[in-house]
Amino acid sequence: MIRTHDYWMNKAIAEARKAEAIAEVPIGCVIVQDNKIIARAHNLRETKQDPAAHAELLAIRKAARRLGNWRLLESTLYVTLEPCLMCMGAILLARIPTVVFGCFDPKAGAAGSLYDLSNDPRLNHSCELISNIRQQECSGLLTAFFSELRRKKRSIQGQG
Repeated sequence: MIRTHDYWMNKAIAEARKAEAIAEVPIGCVIVQDNKIIARAHNLRETKQDPAAHAELLAIRKAARRLGNWRLLESTLYVTLEPCLMCMGAILLARIPTVVFGCFDPKAGAAGSLYDLSNDPRLNHSCELISNIRQQECSGLLTAFFSELRRKKRSIQGQG
């Protein structure tokens, strides 16, 4: 059975919810090859105190280990938020041919918002981008998370 982008994005959203449950920014990622998930991850920057612990990087590392190959030539990466510069760099270096994301990131996006590394002729590799898959759900997760963070901050400041 061939599954749709909507189906796989739902799996990435499930990963984002795992991040949310541990007070991480709710971003999730799955990498699919041959109609199977070969890696999944969610943001762990706070948990690991690692600025590079983005969902995409963690998933790319897992996929490469699982396949025994850093070239992820036959895969599709699904992520709930447009990848940043670091993640787009890793995606291109891993030779991932297709990236599907939920919502744009106007503050840090490198797949169309601030930058578009996906098809930069100065780079060795490129990838196809498919955007706005489950966009409202993906952006809603982030909006709710940051709204709650601000509410908690105001509450703490009001007590002091």
